Amino acid sequence: MPPMDPQAFSPQDIGAALQAGWRDFRSLPGASMAYAGLFTLIGLALLTAIGTLGISPMALPFAAGFMLVAPVLLTGFFRLRTLQSVGTKPGLLDAFAAFGRAPGALWLVALICCFLFLVWITDAGVLYVMMIGTERLPYELPWLIKLQESVLAFEFWGMLMGSVLAFIILAVSAFSVPLLYEGRANLVEAIHVSVRAVLGNFFSAILWGLLLTAVTLTSILLLPLLAVTLPVLAYASFALYRRVFPPQSAA
Repeated sequence: MPPMDPQAFSPQDIGAALQAGWRDFRSLPGASMAYAGLFTLIGLALLTAIGTLGISPMALPFAAGFMLVAPVLLTGFFRLRTLQSVGTKPGLLDAFAAFGRAPGALWLVALICCFLFLVWITDAGVLYVMMIGTERLPYELPWLIKLQESVLAFEFWGMLMGSVLAFIILAVSAFSVPLLYEGRANLVEAIHVSVRAVLGNFFSAILWGLLLTAVTLTSILLLPLLAVTLPVLAYASFALYRRVFPPQSAA
């Protein structure tokens, strides 16, 4: 297999990828929303538990932490898109079947993502105790936290700290996950060229990462919007991947 060289991508390519993601979503809305709906329900349960425990400021760190594990979850959407492209009408079970078909290397990436998620939540928890303490803070309204000075400081420093882990995940998984899903590279090569693609298109990659983060966080805090935005972003991610690593490059 010849080495792969990532192609350059621009903000215009990101816009085109989003349009492609929306078209793919409209072509199979049922299965897409059903698969995304599972994560929406998990998010709903988690946010409810956080409010019940009186640690509502942790809602934003948990929502941001979803960005650390989301890349591997996208393989279900990739599977739906693949079946659709060959003329097969996919269903919800086809999305879950993607995990059974995933190569071992993809599971290793999943473990890396989960490990960084645990690091992020642990660090956020320590920061929470240091800056807010044991004060009980339930939601003011559903998902709306009390904006006192200590809470705002916690959210600011927490997001600043989490941005480092988020960039690592973006560099490692943005293109390695679809490369591994399609079997176009082994683990080391997939991560290597993914990092090269992100660093070689630094400003466009940062723009893409910020867009993913902003839309995902907003959607999680405004459930059930995630059931629509998650599949659109997943299909857009695949379209952008195909722009950076065209299929013929695997020849």
